[in-house]
Amino acid sequence: MIKVLVVDDSAVARQVLAKELSKDPGICVVGTALDPYVARDKIMRLSPDVLTLDIGMPRMDGITFLEKLMKYHPLPVVVVSSLTRENSELAMRALELGAVEVVSKDNSATSRRDTFVLIREKVKAAARADISKVIDTRGTESIERAGIKPLAETPQMILAIGASTGGTEALRLLLSHFPANGPATLVVQHMPEQFTSFFARRLDGLCAIEVREARDGDTVQPGRVLLAPGDWHMVLHKKGPHFQVRVKGGPMVNHQRPSVDVLFGSVARNAGKRSIGVLLTGMGSDGAKGLKSMRDAGAMTIAQDESTSVVYGMPKAAVELDAARCILALPDIGPKLLSMLRKPGRPQENK
Repeated sequence: MIKVLVVDDSAVARQVLAKELSKDPGICVVGTALDPYVARDKIMRLSPDVLTLDIGMPRMDGITFLEKLMKYHPLPVVVVSSLTRENSELAMRALELGAVEVVSKDNSATSRRDTFVLIREKVKAAARADISKVIDTRGTESIERAGIKPLAETPQMILAIGASTGGTEALRLLLSHFPANGPATLVVQHMPEQFTSFFARRLDGLCAIEVREARDGDTVQPGRVLLAPGDWHMVLHKKGPHFQVRVKGGPMVNHQRPSVDVLFGSVARNAGKRSIGVLLTGMGSDGAKGLKSMRDAGAMTIAQDESTSVVYGMPKAAVELDAARCILALPDIGPKLLSMLRKPGRPQENK
């Protein structure tokens, strides 16, 4: 049974969220708190496994509270926030400080029922997260941009990456290895609508390679990373000799939109052996079947290992399907990719 403490200054929000979380037989809401001071006392008294945390609260804001919590009493935290510009920026800061997941409490693009299903799933993912790895990843600096050597030749491979729980910091570390002329890269990170645009801008400021949220019809080209927008699937489409992305709606796949499987499947069909697939940390199995389809199409495929995954769900599912040619620790994936791009040819399998 997962013990949850709900922290939100709105009495209505606390009541509704506690009621909806309690619908899952594996979740027990042990208490609620209207601000961080009350939450601090209840954490010590009730020993919750997971906190849900609103960002904007009186007396002490959620970001300040999260920073203190991760320093003195680390716990898995799911940020449940309204979709405002300010809150989206603060949500990105919360992930930097060690929050495991971010969920929108009022996403107009999905039904109220689907929103609460998603929140319950995120809470269960957080309960399985290894918080020590979240903190370790948070404390790891990105590669210095000035020290990144450009690739001698323009890479002709398309790189597709999928991630979920723990993936925001994993992507930061991975993409910080890439030079400005790095590979054409497509990324699906499970994240709510609007938050993805702020995440893309954050990565763009940290990485030498260009990073931005994908738009329908964007050209896929070296030196550019396209991040699937929240609540939209992204697929690779071949148009003559060139590639572009299509951003589209459609049903959720593996309870996700965007879905890693949707992206990987399109890359397998359209790029085949001219592609590389990487599946990073995350709960569930989204991306495992797609990675297998990429491997079957001749692509090089990599899964993050258990020792560095915040949640070893998606990579584990891929390994069990024999979808990954290589199983690597997170710090080794970036250098491995660059080695492959600098020295074309099939690397030895590492399993």
